[in-house]
Amino acid sequence: MGNQSRHQNEKKSSKNEEREEKRREKEEQRDRENHQDERIGEIGQVTLDENASNHKIHLISIIGEIEGHDNLGSTSKTTKYEHILPQLAAIEDSRDIDGVLILLNTMGGDVEAGLAIAEMIASLSKPTVSLVLGGSHSIGVPIAVSTDYSYIVPTGTMVIHPVRLNGMVIGVQQTFDYFRQIQDRITGFVCAHCKISKSRLEELMMETEVLTKDVGTILVGSEAVEEGIICQVGGIRDAVAKLHDMVDKKIADTK
Repeated sequence: MGNQSRHQNEKKSSKNEEREEKRREKEEQRDRENHQDERIGEIGQVTLDENASNHKIHLISIIGEIEGHDNLGSTSKTTKYEHILPQLAAIEDSRDIDGVLILLNTMGGDVEAGLAIAEMIASLSKPTVSLVLGGSHSIGVPIAVSTDYSYIVPTGTMVIHPVRLNGMVIGVQQTFDYFRQIQDRITGFVCAHCKISKSRLEELMMETEVLTKDVGTILVGSEAVEEGIICQVGGIRDAVAKLHDMVDKKIADTK
């Protein structure tokens, strides 16, 4: 009787431990999901790590207007470069992150901030893929081409136009020289990271028959690919699959 009672107690104890373990696992899962939801809500970032390849892909979304040194209005959707730059540095330093996926739906914004983000992405040693969704306009173009491979959805758009400055502009030669210097920085970066020539890019910038109140060109989906700016038309499935392939290749090359 004593052995039987002890055996029953052990079984009950084992079941209690199993229940407690399952409870802890559920709590941990709930905490992870809550943390993930908070990161998505606050800075539009999440780590994708539940795939069959066991790769850890960090997703960064660049949406709305790219905010520079001045804060934009509270009603504006913005991407803050002070969030993106430290995160990119952390990704580069991390042994856990295998690749980076950039989702773009931006109207453009601050030139300095946009170029800073683009340069950081371009200098990452991790495989990177970008996907242009609704649009990647203005300074969003350098960011879109800064990755190792780029996609645009069929209805995605890219607006190519000359540099613009807000506020008072002094109409002297030095001001125009400054405009040219900024524009050369942008065109130089874009042409170095995709297949379009500088002369063709500047031609698209100065087009006067496309936009009704300005100069520039709107490229839709496959047109961006035909011009050599984006690598391929595709969606999230294509972008994720390409990134996994790139990560596998890098892992194989390092062995």
